[in-house]
Amino acid sequence: MGLPVATAPAGAARWWWLGCHGGAGATSLCAAVPGGAEAGRYWPMATAGGPQHRVVLVARSTASGLQAAQVAARQWASGTLPGVELLGLVVVADAPGRLPAPLRDLRRLVSGGVPRLWTVPWMETWRLGEPPASAVPPELAKGLARELLALTESGIHV
Repeated sequence: MGLPVATAPAGAARWWWLGCHGGAGATSLCAAVPGGAEAGRYWPMATAGGPQHRVVLVARSTASGLQAAQVAARQWASGTLPGVELLGLVVVADAPGRLPAPLRDLRRLVSGGVPRLWTVPWMETWRLGEPPASAVPPELAKGLARELLALTESGIHV
């Protein structure tokens, strides 16, 4: 199966945050890391002849979240999404502490199907409803934004 597609306007975003499942964290990342726009749970498709849309998948570090990311990565790899350039996958921690071994293994497996993997640690403040931009460690937000901007400015295609 996979995620549905929707036509997205060209030039609307440098990249799109695509939540692989409900509660993935795409909305929080969109608010915390400048430069992108939220695609909801839809692949943003380019209009005929329009430029490619760059996409960053977002999933929680749960088994179901990582499996949803795996389905999305397979959908992208199948070649059925013309005009979509996948930049990578952000895995947002679903709990504090280290991932259990089965989830670490699954994350490693899923990350093999995407160009890049970024991880976001547990954010208790997000759980409590604080604004995402104020809760993300600055080095994480700036680092992720810097990498994504470099990818989109350099014209690197994956």
